[in-house]
Amino acid sequence: MKITEQVWQFSEPLVEQCGCKLWDVEYVREGGEWFLRLYIDKEEGVNIDDCEAVSRAVDPVLDEKDPIPESYRFEVCSAGLERALKRPSDFERFMDHAILIKLYRPKAGCKEFAGILKDYDDGNVTALVGNTTMTFEKSEIALVRLRVEF
Repeated sequence: MKITEQVWQFSEPLVEQCGCKLWDVEYVREGGEWFLRLYIDKEEGVNIDDCEAVSRAVDPVLDEKDPIPESYRFEVCSAGLERALKRPSDFERFMDHAILIKLYRPKAGCKEFAGILKDYDDGNVTALVGNTTMTFEKSEIALVRLRVEF
Protein backbone atom coordinates (compact mmCIF):
# COMPACT_ATOMS: atom_id res chain seq x y z
CA MET A 1 0.00 0.00 0.00
CA LYS A 2 1.28 3.46 -0.91
CA ILE A 3 2.34 5.86 1.84
CA THR A 4 -0.44 8.30 0.93
CA GLU A 5 -3.07 5.53 1.18
CA GLN A 6 -1.77 4.41 4.58
CA VAL A 7 -1.75 7.96 5.91
CA TRP A 8 -5.24 8.57 4.49
CA GLN A 9 -6.63 5.51 6.31
CA PHE A 10 -5.51 6.48 9.79
CA SER A 11 -5.78 10.27 9.32
CA GLU A 12 -9.33 10.53 7.97
CA PRO A 13 -11.13 9.69 11.24
CA LEU A 14 -8.84 12.07 13.16
CA VAL A 15 -9.50 14.88 10.68
CA GLU A 16 -13.26 14.27 10.99
CA GLN A 17 -13.01 14.39 14.81
CA CYS A 18 -11.61 17.90 14.34
CA GLY A 19 -14.72 18.90 12.36
CA CYS A 20 -13.07 18.80 8.92
CA LYS A 21 -12.94 16.52 5.90
CA LEU A 22 -9.77 15.07 4.44
CA TRP A 23 -9.47 16.33 0.86
CA ASP A 24 -6.08 14.91 -0.18
CA VAL A 25 -2.82 13.41 1.07
CA GLU A 26 0.36 14.29 -0.78
CA TYR A 27 3.88 12.93 -0.31
CA VAL A 28 6.31 14.84 -2.52
CA ARG A 29 9.95 15.79 -2.82
CA GLU A 30 10.60 19.51 -3.19
CA GLY A 31 14.02 21.13 -3.18
CA GLY A 32 15.74 18.06 -1.77
CA GLU A 33 13.25 17.63 1.10
CA TRP A 34 10.27 15.30 1.48
CA PHE A 35 6.89 16.76 2.47
CA LEU A 36 3.82 14.95 3.74
CA ARG A 37 0.81 17.22 3.34
CA LEU A 38 -2.75 16.74 4.43
CA TYR A 39 -5.24 18.97 2.64
CA ILE A 40 -8.40 19.56 4.63
CA ASP A 41 -11.77 21.16 3.93
CA LYS A 42 -14.94 22.14 5.71
CA GLU A 43 -18.19 23.76 4.67
CA GLU A 44 -17.53 27.19 6.21
CA GLY A 45 -13.86 27.23 5.18
CA VAL A 46 -10.65 26.14 6.88
CA ASN A 47 -8.68 28.47 9.15
CA ILE A 48 -5.30 28.24 10.88
CA ASP A 49 -6.90 26.83 14.04
CA ASP A 50 -8.34 23.92 12.04
CA CYS A 51 -4.92 23.18 10.53
CA GLU A 52 -3.31 23.30 13.96
CA ALA A 53 -5.95 21.02 15.53
CA VAL A 54 -5.57 18.43 12.75
CA SER A 55 -1.78 18.62 12.97
CA ARG A 56 -1.87 18.00 16.74
CA ALA A 57 -4.28 15.08 16.28
CA VAL A 58 -2.40 13.36 13.42
CA ASP A 59 1.24 14.02 14.37
CA PRO A 60 1.45 11.55 17.31
CA VAL A 61 -0.23 8.84 15.24
CA LEU A 62 2.30 9.43 12.43
CA ASP A 63 5.08 8.96 14.99
CA GLU A 64 3.45 5.78 16.31
CA LYS A 65 2.66 4.15 12.95
CA ASP A 66 5.86 5.45 11.29
CA PRO A 67 4.79 4.84 7.64
CA ILE A 68 7.69 6.86 6.21
CA PRO A 69 11.28 5.64 6.70
CA GLU A 70 13.10 8.85 5.64
CA SER A 71 12.86 12.24 7.32
CA TYR A 72 10.12 14.58 6.07
CA ARG A 73 8.22 17.73 6.94
CA PHE A 74 4.57 17.34 7.96
CA GLU A 75 2.12 20.07 6.95
CA VAL A 76 -1.64 20.50 7.20
CA CYS A 77 -3.14 22.91 4.66
CA SER A 78 -6.49 24.11 3.40
CA ALA A 79 -7.56 22.44 0.16
CA GLY A 80 -7.90 25.99 -1.19
CA LEU A 81 -10.40 27.67 -3.48
CA GLU A 82 -8.63 26.43 -6.61
CA ARG A 83 -8.18 22.85 -5.41
CA ALA A 84 -7.42 19.95 -7.75
CA LEU A 85 -10.29 17.59 -8.52
CA LYS A 86 -9.11 13.98 -8.42
CA ARG A 87 -11.79 11.54 -7.26
CA PRO A 88 -15.18 10.93 -8.89
CA SER A 89 -16.83 12.37 -5.76
CA ASP A 90 -14.85 15.62 -6.26
CA PHE A 91 -16.25 15.98 -9.76
CA GLU A 92 -19.80 15.14 -8.63
CA ARG A 93 -19.62 17.73 -5.85
CA PHE A 94 -18.44 20.52 -8.16
CA MET A 95 -20.64 19.86 -11.20
CA ASP A 96 -21.53 23.17 -12.96
CA HIS A 97 -18.61 24.97 -11.28
CA ALA A 98 -15.83 26.84 -13.09
CA ILE A 99 -12.77 24.66 -13.75
CA LEU A 100 -9.40 24.80 -15.44
CA ILE A 101 -8.23 21.76 -17.40
CA LYS A 102 -4.51 21.35 -18.11
CA LEU A 103 -3.45 18.85 -20.77
CA TYR A 104 -0.23 16.96 -21.38
CA ARG A 105 -0.24 17.93 -25.07
CA PRO A 106 -2.01 20.71 -26.95
CA LYS A 107 -5.55 20.13 -28.24
CA ALA A 108 -6.85 22.60 -30.82
CA GLY A 109 -3.60 24.53 -30.23
CA CYS A 110 -4.06 24.93 -26.45
CA LYS A 111 -2.88 23.08 -23.34
CA GLU A 112 -5.24 24.88 -20.92
CA PHE A 113 -9.00 25.24 -21.10
CA ALA A 114 -11.22 27.25 -18.77
CA GLY A 115 -14.84 26.20 -18.66
CA ILE A 116 -17.79 24.92 -16.65
CA LEU A 117 -17.76 21.28 -15.50
CA LYS A 118 -20.66 19.47 -17.17
CA ASP A 119 -19.89 15.75 -16.88
CA TYR A 120 -17.43 13.24 -15.51
CA ASP A 121 -17.39 9.67 -16.76
CA ASP A 122 -14.67 7.21 -15.78
CA GLY A 123 -11.92 9.85 -15.91
CA ASN A 124 -13.23 11.66 -18.96
CA VAL A 125 -14.21 15.28 -18.31
CA THR A 126 -16.77 17.28 -20.27
CA ALA A 127 -16.80 21.07 -19.94
CA LEU A 128 -18.57 23.99 -21.54
CA VAL A 129 -15.69 26.06 -22.93
CA GLY A 130 -17.10 29.34 -24.19
CA ASN A 131 -20.09 28.20 -26.26
CA THR A 132 -18.59 24.80 -27.10
CA THR A 133 -19.00 21.56 -25.17
CA MET A 134 -15.68 19.71 -25.14
CA THR A 135 -14.81 16.27 -23.77
CA PHE A 136 -11.28 15.55 -22.60
CA GLU A 137 -10.12 11.96 -22.25
CA LYS A 138 -8.49 10.79 -19.04
CA SER A 139 -5.24 9.99 -20.87
CA GLU A 140 -4.81 13.58 -22.08
CA ILE A 141 -5.61 15.33 -18.77
CA ALA A 142 -2.69 16.41 -16.57
CA LEU A 143 -4.81 18.32 -14.03
CA VAL A 144 -8.33 19.56 -13.38
CA ARG A 145 -8.82 22.20 -10.71
CA LEU A 146 -11.49 24.60 -9.61
CA ARG A 147 -11.20 28.10 -11.03
CA VAL A 148 -12.20 31.18 -9.09
CA GLU A 149 -13.86 33.86 -11.19
CA PHE A 150 -13.83 37.47 -10.07
